[in-house]
Formats: sequence, structure tokens, C-alpha cells
Amino acid sequence: MNDLVLSLSNTLADAVARAGRAVVAVNARRRGSSTGVHWRPGVVVTADHTVRMDDEITITRPDGRPVPATLAGRDPGTDLAVLTVPDAEPAVAELGDADSLKVGHPVLALGAGPTASWGVVSAVSGRWHTWRGGEIDRLLRLDLVLYPGFSGGPLVDLDGRIVGINTSGLSRHTPVAIPVATVSRVSDELLTRGHVARGYFGLALHPVRLPETLAHTLGLASRTGLIVVNVEAGGPSSAAGLLMGDVLVTLDGAPVGETDDVQAVLGSQRVGSTVRAQIIRAGASAQVEITVGDRPQGRR
Repeated sequence: MNDLVLSLSNTLADAVARAGRAVVAVNARRRGSSTGVHWRPGVVVTADHTVRMDDEITITRPDGRPVPATLAGRDPGTDLAVLTVPDAEPAVAELGDADSLKVGHPVLALGAGPTASWGVVSAVSGRWHTWRGGEIDRLLRLDLVLYPGFSGGPLVDLDGRIVGINTSGLSRHTPVAIPVATVSRVSDELLTRGHVARGYFGLALHPVRLPETLAHTLGLASRTGLIVVNVEAGGPSSAAGLLMGDVLVTLDGAPVGETDDVQAVLGSQRVGSTVRAQIIRAGASAQVEITVGDRPQGRR
């Protein structure tokens, strides 16, 4: 038994040492620092909610040396921010495969220093939308402690590979990790344009159940829809002629009964494209074409 404990202890320590070479402290708020990962040469990734300043940001390397950093972009939707640094050191992250993680797998959360916490993956599921409107490729819920300052640091497997970025900013109850695929996708877009393009219609919607006779008369596949409770002035839906009280029933032929159904249609790849919407207005069916807009920054 002692041999097993010693072996596990050495495995964890080796994983911390290997991943910790790419872990930095991010000094972007008045009190205390958070954690970041040197994702690729000259690029540091951290949690957006920990970045409270837009300038005069520094990172502290593992050797204790401070380095100035520039905010390249932030995406509140996925709680990611990207900093650029002039110095290519320290070592860059050795990335693993978050898709290989299963419930019960032991993992480590690292903070700057490095400091460490360990536990297990408590839940895994597919693609999900955050309460801030971002899209995460895979849900990784963690049973471990994210100590103060740990957000923005890496989730590490037992081989010392970084498989995600930890954050307490996307869940009110348990920490989650943003998987490598999402981090790479979002960071690429932030480096290119400074923000993540996110499609929007400029509508406030609420689920509503349709009368059975109306659904039958109009030949609808579903008895649920989304009633328009607000139309943003000058937004994509306003330009398309949608009105308060219209009921949205399909988008590109697919039924919509929950706001998540609308979010599933929207995405950075849809900005500028046209979506065909079927609505009910005054008891009659109508078709409307909406050109997907790029959601203004700061709006969920």
C-alpha cells in the first residue's frame, strides 16, 4: 500500500513540475494576482473575469521575473482573455486531449508558483452554452478546490499535460474547465480580431405554448414557439420587420421552442448569413429572412 501511495505521490509531483513550467501569475487587478498559461510563444491565456484592467498588465514568470503584457482580447462568453508578451519564455504549454477525460479521472488544478489542488472529473457532457452566451466544446465539471487566484490556470492530467483552463466564473456551484479545443479556437479569434464574433438577432424571446387548433391549421410540427417580447431598435430583426407579439416557430425549417434552440443556430460562422424564420402573426403564418448580426461587445 505504501508503494502505491508513494507512486501516486511521485506521479502527481512530476505532473505539477512538467505543467508548471508554462504557468505564470497574471497581475491584472488591484488586489492579488490570478493564473495564466503560456499557451504558445508570446501568448498567455487566462480567465477573463480575473482581468480587471485593460493596460499596465504584467505577468510574473516561474522564475519570479515580471514581464509586461498587452491585452489582445477578451471573451466574457467563454470567460477567456488573451495576453501577448514580448518574451517567448517560459516554456509553452504541453497540450493534452480533453476528449480522453472520463468521470472519475484524477486531475490537478495549478496556480502560479506553482501551487496545486487535485481531485477528479465529476461530470462530462457535450457542447454547452454558458449563461454568458458563449459556446464551450465540452462540459468538464470538476470535484476539486480552486483556491483564490487559481482561475485562469491549467487543468492537468497525470502525464503533466494541460487539458483545459480552470474557471470559477462560468458556474456558481462547482468549478469547470474550458477544454483545449475551445481555448485554442477562442484565442485564435481574439488574436485575429480582438473579440469573438457571436451571431445575434436583437430579440428578446419567451417560450409559449400554441393552441392545438392553431398548430394543426398551420401544419406546425410542434405546439411550442417563442414569442417576441422585445425588438432591439436598429438590430437585425428590426431590419427584417419583426414585431413584438410575433411568435417564432422555426429557423431554417427546424422547430424552436426554447431560447437554446435559437442559440444553437447562431454562431460566429453565421454572422452575415441569412436565416429563414417562420413566424405567426395575427394567427397567420409568415416567412421572414433575418441577416445574422455580430453581437455588440459587452452585450450578452
